[in-house]
Amino acid sequence: MKILVAIKRVIDSNIPVRVKLDGSGVDIANVKMSINPFDEIAVEEAVRLKEAGVATEVVAISAGSAASQETLRGALAMGADRAILVETDEVLQPLAIAKLLKALVDREQPQLVILGKQAIDDDSNQTGQMLAALTRFAQATFASKVVVADGTATVTREVDGGLETLSIKLPAVITTDLRLNEPRYVTLPNIMKAKKKPLETIRPADLGVDVTPRLKTLKCVAPTARGAGIKVPDVKALIEKLKNEAKVL
Repeated sequence: MKILVAIKRVIDSNIPVRVKLDGSGVDIANVKMSINPFDEIAVEEAVRLKEAGVATEVVAISAGSAASQETLRGALAMGADRAILVETDEVLQPLAIAKLLKALVDREQPQLVILGKQAIDDDSNQTGQMLAALTRFAQATFASKVVVADGTATVTREVDGGLETLSIKLPAVITTDLRLNEPRYVTLPNIMKAKKKPLETIRPADLGVDVTPRLKTLKCVAPTARGAGIKVPDVKALIEKLKNEAKVL
């Protein structure tokens, strides 16, 4: 069984995000970039399925600038067998990414596609669902547990009311939640091995996909700075402030 894992290069989750002075977007100049945390979980799950003998090959895929090769090398160091970069400097939106993945699914013919439920830079939470619609694959989103056997994936997913368990036939698309697993620490020997693993670079035109943005960002504004807190002498004063100022009681 072949597994495709989609990953995205984003600003490291420990780095404060800065908005450009002209409000046109987020400033990524001289900022540390990393693999999207949800996608890192997806890579870990795919590698675990391979280690368990369920999968025979794990292919990591990313779309973006040439710098995304570094992110793919990280996935290879975690245990992916090979990588594909769809290189473009165009701003990629969820539908464009889903179309690129659909083209790669048609080419690679995987039985399972795993990706993070969302990217922490735009929080769209759309690509996995769009990909399932385009491929007509079964889908299970927000997975916190995945068991694959006999052509079926049993997925426990997190919903507002608690947990829901689905049984879906392969091929399928699964998006990962935070509690699915804990990604492994990448060792230096594996980082060195990753440099020798195949990494193919192609362009969107090679896949016959138009990635022209369909949405336009009008303005990007940083959140209002949080005001300083205050101290109250006792519980009575706290209750009075909640009643008269916070308007929550």
